[in-house]
Amino acid sequence: MSERTGSTGPDAWPSLPLSKWRDTYATLHMWTQIVGKIRLALAPMINHWWQTTLYVTPRGLTTSPMPYGTRAVQIDFDFLGHKLLIETSDGDSRTVPLAPRSVAEFYEDTMAALRSLGIPITIWTTPVEVEDRTPFEQDRHHAAYDPEYAEQLRRILVQTDRVLKQFRSPFIGKVSPVHFFWGAFDMAVTRFSGRTAPVHPGAPNLAGFVAVEAYSHEVSSCGFWPGGGPIDRPVFYAYAYPEPEGFGEYPVQPKEAFYSKEMREFLLPYDAVRTATSPEQMVLAFLQSTYDAAANLGTWDRAALERAPTGSLPKKVGAQPDRH
Repeated sequence: MSERTGSTGPDAWPSLPLSKWRDTYATLHMWTQIVGKIRLALAPMINHWWQTTLYVTPRGLTTSPMPYGTRAVQIDFDFLGHKLLIETSDGDSRTVPLAPRSVAEFYEDTMAALRSLGIPITIWTTPVEVEDRTPFEQDRHHAAYDPEYAEQLRRILVQTDRVLKQFRSPFIGKVSPVHFFWGAFDMAVTRFSGRTAPVHPGAPNLAGFVAVEAYSHEVSSCGFWPGGGPIDRPVFYAYAYPEPEGFGEYPVQPKEAFYSKEMREFLLPYDAVRTATSPEQMVLAFLQSTYDAAANLGTWDRAALERAPTGSLPKKVGAQPDRH
């Protein structure tokens, strides 16, 4: 598939029907969990488990540098070259092909590549946040990889990363990076009110202490998810924890958005976005209005947490930042 350029045409926001790439999605989900658990094993603990996430690159996803003694190692999913690239700070590298192959084979090859680089680590091999808990080394039924859909996912992640970072920028309170959670296979950015939250009741196939740490403080969170379970299509989503009274009835934008009582989230179908005249503005309207719902109904101190958009701030030609 030839590389496409631009950010506004249909190629920037390609179609990603769940029914067409479901098997590839399931396999790729397990591959990202393997790499994510490697990051979990190597990276120091950070609040809300932020040390475990992956990040979008122009070519796919990355762990960013992870410490191993005095060395660093980074693992990248390259959805253009269709390979997993493992690089170390001393200049050595290994690759594992992204091709139709089982989760067990991918796991074995990835761990062997790490051992050959002098990084022998052990991870817990049971998947999380999914119904099928087959350990990676035994999983030979997930073995699909369609490079076309992997590349289309990459383009969506690149655009989503860009728009979420734009939405993140005016918030000066505590806010997460824009990152990819391999547990649920979703892109996310999360704003915090600054107040503690009630103890989270937990989530299916996820250890209780993980959810308690993740939701220790009040949040308004949003992102992109390719879909699954009761949601049979890709969506942008937004939710609040704890959910303030009246949240689901709050008027949000655009008109295609709706509140799912089952998911307890606002959802905006991705197909509405990709076919819109201005996909970026549609997503930003959704993100802002759903945040308004959480912040207004939750009585957040918005004056202390937000600043004017960069474009409205006064500018001085040739001004230098104050370094004091």
